[in-house]
Amino acid sequence: MAHLNDYEGRPEARPFTREEIQRFLDYADDQVERAVRAKRKGALAAYRDATLFKVIYGWGLRRTETSKLDVVDFGRNAKAPQFGRYGTLNVRYGKAKKGQPPRRRNVLSVMDWAVDAVADYVENVRPRFGCEDHPALWVTERGGRVKPAEINARFVAYRDALKLPKALTVHSARHSYVTHLTEDGVDRRFLQQQVGHENDSSTAIYTHVSDDFMNTMLHKALAPALAPIPADKDR
Repeated sequence: MAHLNDYEGRPEARPFTREEIQRFLDYADDQVERAVRAKRKGALAAYRDATLFKVIYGWGLRRTETSKLDVVDFGRNAKAPQFGRYGTLNVRYGKAKKGQPPRRRNVLSVMDWAVDAVADYVENVRPRFGCEDHPALWVTERGGRVKPAEINARFVAYRDALKLPKALTVHSARHSYVTHLTEDGVDRRFLQQQVGHENDSSTAIYTHVSDDFMNTMLHKALAPALAPIPADKDR
């Protein structure tokens, strides 16, 4: 029963579809442009949050893990030099088992667009908060660290503005990471390590592949049985 410690979902929980996650991230980007055009405060915070949601989806993170990230948690991956200093992410505050400390894990970067987004934020936007001495990746305009409740509040505001289903939560982006990469053919064992699950059964809970994907897999599985029987050349 130990694997139940990994279970984080609810029966009604589901991942974003690809169209939904694209709409959500596009909307988050739009809030930055609106704030800039209106010349009002909040543009930096909007940019920060847009990047934060891309990181949750792009690395398959939990909300608390995300809030506790520091700038130095990103590092290089010798096998993916194209990502520069953002090739791997050291998650230091992974979900702990009862009575144990947080579990660490390294998450390899796999989405180039997400790497580009976080690199731009760290190098060009975060310095404008004026918090050079603060270790946090996500800082507030008052010089503090963004808290999980603040992430949730911004998520709900964006989700409701888009009239997306209320079944979608911040954690749905983590589910989407597993589901979409599964559909793209990424190895299941690799994904299990990426999201920090000890058991494949926990990863399976996260996987809600589309009907099109299931139909394709079914077709591949049945292909040998449906193939025409070759004619006997000796007849």
